[in-house]
Amino acid sequence: MTDVEIEYCVPCGFLNRATDVAEALLTSFGADLDRVALVTGDDGVFEVRVDGDTVFAVHDDYDVDEVTRRVRTEL
Repeated sequence: MTDVEIEYCVPCGFLNRATDVAEALLTSFGADLDRVALVTGDDGVFEVRVDGDTVFAVHDDYDVDEVTRRVRTEL
């Protein structure tokens, strides 16, 4: 099973982005994931990590479908 962490910048207002990604991942891979955790951060951070490996970072173009594809390759 797999752990996913979504670290998001609170002051930047990235909570909606983080919950959109969490919902997409749980909808797509719910049975294959041990957990999807939202982790608060700052300084513009928005990272998605699968078992500790970063698969998406804020400097990449934000697209929920792209994040989902990147997580799929890690599963």
